[in-house]
Amino acid sequence: MRHTPSASRRKAATPKRRPPQPVPLPSTSSSPRLTRRSGRQPETPKKKRFRPGTKALMEIRKYQKSTDLLLRKAPFARVVREVAQNFSSHPLNWQVYALLALQEAAEAFLVLLFSDANLCAIHAKRVTLFPRDIQLARRIRGVVHM
Repeated sequence: MRHTPSASRRKAATPKRRPPQPVPLPSTSSSPRLTRRSGRQPETPKKKRFRPGTKALMEIRKYQKSTDLLLRKAPFARVVREVAQNFSSHPLNWQVYALLALQEAAEAFLVLLFSDANLCAIHAKRVTLFPRDIQLARRIRGVVHM
């Protein structure tokens, strides 16, 4: 067999490229066979993943900027009415501003209590707030019966 220069330089036949297949639109009555044949999962938009702690810091900044109440008004009003009913034989009528004043005072008390409990946790060289931190903060404050 004789070696010819044209034989060594012969190019292989390149396969023809197929045009991209159009993605079928999802129908309301799609059968499971179609998804099984295609072998692809339906594409869902990627959700932004934050590093641990980033979301918590974002929430802290958000709530420190805002001045609105954090507890829902209706459940708080129900609790206040229930507690007041335990002290009185007949139901009491409450003004909206009285309930809002109580809620404002309760949330201010809780915020200060949590900040004191956070200092107790930091003193114990922890970043996680435990119930014993809240108990210690209440004991140091002198709030015994609550």
